[in-house]
Amino acid sequence: MALKDLQNGSDIRGIAIETDKQEVTLTDERVGKIAIGFAAWLRDVKGAKEHASVAIGHDSRLSATRIKTALTAGLTEAGIDVVDVGLATTPAMFMATQYEDYQCDAAIMITASHLPYFYNGLKLFTRDGGAEHEDIDFIMANVDKVHVASATGKVINKPLLEVYAADLVSKIRNGIDDRADFEKPLAGSHIVVDAGNGAGGFFATEVLAKLGADITGSQFLDPDGRFPNHIPNPDNNEAMASLRGAVMSNKADLGVIFDTDVDRAAIVDRDGESLNRNPLIAVISAIVLEEYPGTTIVTDSTTSTHLEKFIEGLGGKQHRFKRGYRNVINEAIRLNEAGTPSEIAIEVSGHAALKENYFLDDGAYLIAKILMRYAKLRKDGKDLADLTRDLKVPADNDEVRLSILASNFKGYGLEVLEDFKAFVAKTDDLELEPVNKEGVRVNTSGALGNGWFLLRMSLHEPVMPVNLESDDVGGVEKMKVMLQDFFGQYAEIDSSSLQK
Repeated sequence: MALKDLQNGSDIRGIAIETDKQEVTLTDERVGKIAIGFAAWLRDVKGAKEHASVAIGHDSRLSATRIKTALTAGLTEAGIDVVDVGLATTPAMFMATQYEDYQCDAAIMITASHLPYFYNGLKLFTRDGGAEHEDIDFIMANVDKVHVASATGKVINKPLLEVYAADLVSKIRNGIDDRADFEKPLAGSHIVVDAGNGAGGFFATEVLAKLGADITGSQFLDPDGRFPNHIPNPDNNEAMASLRGAVMSNKADLGVIFDTDVDRAAIVDRDGESLNRNPLIAVISAIVLEEYPGTTIVTDSTTSTHLEKFIEGLGGKQHRFKRGYRNVINEAIRLNEAGTPSEIAIEVSGHAALKENYFLDDGAYLIAKILMRYAKLRKDGKDLADLTRDLKVPADNDEVRLSILASNFKGYGLEVLEDFKAFVAKTDDLELEPVNKEGVRVNTSGALGNGWFLLRMSLHEPVMPVNLESDDVGGVEKMKVMLQDFFGQYAEIDSSSLQK
């Protein structure tokens, strides 16, 4: 594997722990080279001076210390001062460039999000926000650009999570603005947290408990990079079922779950209903539209047709864009710059970035924002579910992944997509969605039932994901049969998943 192959969009990811089937690709040598490229990027692109300060933090992954050591060595040799903040979250790392007591020129989060324990990676920030794809291109192209510094950089240890937690507590208190109990506005609420043994356990003890909530029944708060209980992923059915069990067995009012580095989140309500994916977008959209009437909600391409109608029913606009959290965030920023107000960008995976919070994809801030509204709903004898009563739920939905076997999988996949457009145009009960930014989105009717599906290319893998949704029981299976007939003519597409 070449060093460049570690690039994953605007992140860097690789194998950090050897297994029976995996060799280490994120080696000390490669991490050291990335540090050199990062230092060059700070100097040549961002205009940082010698002895700029870079905060380094990590989630609970077992390989974090090794990678941090290699990063620190490379950066300090380049004359950069390192602020070691220890266990942290991805959004907290960006805040290390903003908080007055830190004011770092840049920050690096060591994480691979929800991937298996043997992976790790890097997410990079400056005061302007997260690194873009082209920034990683520059870093990877300059890993040999060694800079001889006048002096070696210094290393200081300065924990960050406690400052970040206190900031969240302050924001929630001010957002709820409960004159009767300003210090503990969540008193009387029973909220359980599932951190999945990632970095999010602090939210229970240092945020919710400080606000007066009963956190009894919270689970997997202790950092453990083996992830022994379940995948720390709000978009995973097993993880959501685990949280649901904790909510129901403890008779809690609410359950909150984070991914490993806390840039994604989801909720389970007191009835055990999952508020993730489309329902989560509906909840935060209702809250944002109450504060910013008529604003545009930017989502990814896989959101439900019913969600669009829900947002429009509240007086807002939905702007479906491409998959990828940087894609939806950058699109919301672009819309604002073009004169179209957009207060939030959110993916169905749980990545949510609010304009009022630097357009930073921050799972903890998303939950904080929801809790501000939740506290006020409770006073009126209501719950979060009352915000989404008008969101129609499909009778059937699924996601399948079709493997592309061709060596030039991107070119082959794009050709198949063009063929599929022509197939839709001449097939009864299929109609192309006229406004679509990614793949081929199709509305179904008649014999196929009322619904839609989206066929697209994966951002990074030789895969074609298909998202399907129907208002008719059995509608998705009818769509799958139709898709099997189409893909049967392509030897380089493994469509067996459509038969499961």
